[in-house]
Amino acid sequence: MTTISRRSMLAAGAAGVTLFNGPWRHNRVWAQKSAKPILIGLTHDASGQFANSGQDEQRGTVMAIEEINAKGGVLGRKLSYITADTETTPATATRVAERMINRNEVAFIVGAIQSGVANAIGQVAQKYGVVYFNTNSSSPTEAGKDCQRVKFVWDGTGANFANANAANVVNTFGKKWLLLTNDYVWGHNTSKATRQTASKFGAEMADEILVPVGTRDFSPILLKVQQIKPDVVAAAVGGDDLKVMQKQVVDMKLARQPAWLQNQLDWPDVYGLGVESVFGVFGTTWYHKLDLPGVADLVKRYQARWPETRIDVPGNVFYNGYMAMHELAKAIERAGSTNNIKVIKALEGHKMAARDRMQHFDAYIDPVSHHVQQTIYLASGNDKPVDKTDYFKILSQVEPDKAKDPNEAANCKLQPYDKTPTYEM
Repeated sequence: MTTISRRSMLAAGAAGVTLFNGPWRHNRVWAQKSAKPILIGLTHDASGQFANSGQDEQRGTVMAIEEINAKGGVLGRKLSYITADTETTPATATRVAERMINRNEVAFIVGAIQSGVANAIGQVAQKYGVVYFNTNSSSPTEAGKDCQRVKFVWDGTGANFANANAANVVNTFGKKWLLLTNDYVWGHNTSKATRQTASKFGAEMADEILVPVGTRDFSPILLKVQQIKPDVVAAAVGGDDLKVMQKQVVDMKLARQPAWLQNQLDWPDVYGLGVESVFGVFGTTWYHKLDLPGVADLVKRYQARWPETRIDVPGNVFYNGYMAMHELAKAIERAGSTNNIKVIKALEGHKMAARDRMQHFDAYIDPVSHHVQQTIYLASGNDKPVDKTDYFKILSQVEPDKAKDPNEAANCKLQPYDKTPTYEM
């Protein structure tokens, strides 16, 4: 097993000191020589296509870190963190990960929305053996051909949502489908999974329309939708593009006909548009109105901690970052060490109770793909909201193994432990 030497961390300041170095913010939560804090690198977008989701994800990871530290930290050590804007750009993400590992000497890396960004961070993390939690990017390739021994994938993938949705949509709305695809890795791989799954149930793809990233006028695309007259539009569009599309679909009175299957709707992408802008059938991993133990309390704690944010309640993106950070702390405790290989082994195959995750079914980390297999919720726009935050109507919940991607394990080839550099911070 290869062991790489890592330079001593920069001398820590007093507790709570924030240091600035260009776009890099180094937040020393706690530091003393006898128990050096465990430094986490948070790779959340603050600009670009997924800036809103990136900052919501960051609220989740930071809130979890604060809760962990309030209870004494991990192995008698507090957690500290640094953040950097990955700009929704793989090249920037590569530089961010290299700098966090080699200059700041982080012990772990957490965060990503765009799948190209997650893949870039994962490649750098594997090179150095740094355990990396991809919290929110959901291309099927992240737990498939782009899997890494050090990388763990926490969101449902496009294949999970397609498996949960496709059969019901074909049977309910019809077989003539049109694919609407964001023109980058997540969009392409999600549409591919949708095509494969829906075809098994008799769907026929009339066409596929590519949506360039940064599209702000959907009228030519929606005119094509009207001309093709599909039974179902299967949309894999995200971030700022989704916000624009939602509004323009409503404005052109296309929200009810044809039927819309929107693989997954991330809460930061729709919140603020109003419940009338949420339409069709779509997937999610969590909702703040779930009638489950712990949900209402988390909403209250979120609102107390983040009273100034425009997103009044937590959603799936916040949730994934929050839960992943808590599970990282638990894995370090189970391992009894920050040694990366021990932490990886503590995560592989780990089972998580539904009650602890505030979901309907128990979840587990697939030891073959490092993907969290979890409850997938099917939802629609809410025609009877109980308050201004109640956008979704949860239609059903799908057990993890029923939504599982059958191609995932075959496509994923994790590196051997002895080919993964080892370290302990």
